Amino acid sequence: MYQGKRLTRNDRIFNVALGILLTVLCLVVIYPLYYILIASFTDPAVVNSGKFLLYPEKPFLDGYERILEYKPLWRGYTNSFLYMGLTVVCSLVTTIPAAYVLSRRDMVFRDGLMMIFTFTMFFSGGMIPSYLLIKSLHLLNTAWAIVLPSACSAWNLIVARTFFQESIPPELLEAARIDGCDDFTFFFRIVLPLSQTIIAVIGLFFAVSQWNAYFNALMYMTEEKKMPLQVVLRNLILINSTTDMLGDAMGYDSRAKLAEQMKYGVIVIGALPLLLLYPFLQKYFAKGVMIGAIKG
Repeated sequence: MYQGKRLTRNDRIFNVALGILLTVLCLVVIYPLYYILIASFTDPAVVNSGKFLLYPEKPFLDGYERILEYKPLWRGYTNSFLYMGLTVVCSLVTTIPAAYVLSRRDMVFRDGLMMIFTFTMFFSGGMIPSYLLIKSLHLLNTAWAIVLPSACSAWNLIVARTFFQESIPPELLEAARIDGCDDFTFFFRIVLPLSQTIIAVIGLFFAVSQWNAYFNALMYMTEEKKMPLQVVLRNLILINSTTDMLGDAMGYDSRAKLAEQMKYGVIVIGALPLLLLYPFLQKYFAKGVMIGAIKG
């Protein structure tokens, strides 16, 4: 009925105004990202002039050539993929079963356990106790020092628990028990196949979080060869370690020019893997977030 109804003049004005507003908001969000991409291919002299860039007016690729030749960058890439993969696997193994158990109304002490998990969202042991704990477990300078502290997130646990509460009805378990299905069989053969959406969402949350993390590596890692990509990029941008890769043969102006462009280049290279991954998980991401938001 609504589709056949003609829009009034006020409705058309509202739709036009809304379209203009959303277009402006999209440009505000997208242009900084586009600017970084264009600046990474543009002569730093043009970038520093403050011009409004729509395309590389004066292409300059020396920064990318230096970045791609920098061996610690590729080692950091390898380490980051390793840490991210381990984190996603460990996080899903701990978060999904725990969330399902806490979603069961027949779980003993369910509310008390949920309060404990929620408490960790607001309070932690602190940086020094965390370091002493990792040291006492002999995990310093190992991949597990980065993976295990972030193996479970209270927020992701709550999101997953809400999904199970609203998407897996108790009647389904009762019907499965009538057919002789126990709890473990029900979880692995019925719950998990029905939960691909939330598994993809939680996995994406953990992957993004671990990919962007660098503080744990600074605390727990002592060898440069084990540092993740974000620490390598941090060194390139904040500590001016670009001089190590530019060499002393270049003049000061040339080195400064090259270092300026490399700052944009490392941002693009650091964000590229997740930008390539996100389109494949977008449908699960949007659906899972909406389920938790509406029914949570």
